[in-house]
Amino acid sequence: MSQKRNQFLALFVGALLVVSLLGYIWISKENEAASQKTYSVSPDIFVGVEMAYDGVEDAKNLINRIKGYTNLFVIGTPDITHNVTKLDEVSQYAIDAGLNLILFMYPTEEAAFDQAQWLADARDKWGDRFLGVYAYDEWGGHQVDGDRTDWKKLVKEGKASSYTEAANIYVHRLRNEVFSYYEENMDTGNLKRFTADYALYWFTYEGGYDVLLAEFGWNHSRPLNIALVRGAATMQNKDWGAIITWTEQNEPHIGSGNELYYDMILAYLSGAKYIVVFNYPNLVSPYGLLTEEHFDALQRFWSYVKSHPLHEIYGSESKRTAYVLPKDYGWAFRGSLDKVWGLWTDTQSEQIGKDVDYLLHTNHLGVDIIYDDPKYYPALGNYSKLIFWNGTTIE
Repeated sequence: MSQKRNQFLALFVGALLVVSLLGYIWISKENEAASQKTYSVSPDIFVGVEMAYDGVEDAKNLINRIKGYTNLFVIGTPDITHNVTKLDEVSQYAIDAGLNLILFMYPTEEAAFDQAQWLADARDKWGDRFLGVYAYDEWGGHQVDGDRTDWKKLVKEGKASSYTEAANIYVHRLRNEVFSYYEENMDTGNLKRFTADYALYWFTYEGGYDVLLAEFGWNHSRPLNIALVRGAATMQNKDWGAIITWTEQNEPHIGSGNELYYDMILAYLSGAKYIVVFNYPNLVSPYGLLTEEHFDALQRFWSYVKSHPLHEIYGSESKRTAYVLPKDYGWAFRGSLDKVWGLWTDTQSEQIGKDVDYLLHTNHLGVDIIYDDPKYYPALGNYSKLIFWNGTTIE
């Protein structure tokens, strides 16, 4: 991901990191108030690890290590999902271990087996335990970072003359090219479509995804991305989650166990239905990036979820405030010079950034970011207060 930044961005990101710390302080106070309660049934959320590297025995070892305190396993590499022998063995092993399953799969001749038939058989065999397919990733990120893989940039320079035209092209290409191709070759049926991203969640949902995982990593603001993805999911009646990714450029990339724990807590208290830890190999341990402190964090989080049902802490979504962006304003919130849709700078960006920064400081986890789109006006009742980009406020 490119890191184009200016002075405004430095101040903006720094302020949002303070928001994260304030959020953690707020979480601690909420935890203390609920600490005397114990519950035997955990809420309906999915917590697990994505294994993004090859190795059948490595997969089995990782599954054995986490199966006591997770309920989800994501096979995140085509090295396994496009090899039917490995795919059968690892998938069945995860199911037998009591875990739910998501598979990173896409149509390809390299698979050398009938992917559509395999998915149909898997749906029949595993039922609700087979949650869905992870279908590519970072469409929004590639769009706003124009210097990245060009084929994933759905709206090219010169192909759109307005924000609305860019939005329409982006959504149309996802729905009618990407997923049309996907269904013609794989037929995912009733399986959910998952992906991970760090920008343009609203439009990626419109393009056909059922679940988006906001990436917690790098120097990305957690509260900002929660506000963006949760707002899009709330207005469009979709599910959302978080995936904890790399923290640093240098090995071992992943943050500490405590950092992982607090990221999971933050996602959980914000209402995430899916919480996934991204795991990649670099020989740090027999389990890829994960070491004992990370497994301990997962165990602590699992215990926390079992003893703190979400509704006892967070409360109703109707208590939240929504900041309403202009229709089709595909901005990534990384500074006033960050281009809308990766195509145009906009004079409104700096003030919008300041408004959102203030709201995140004062409302912590109680802010969503949505768009002024008449299609979704009936869902505005989810919020107690609407603050529009032009200064209009409705309570």
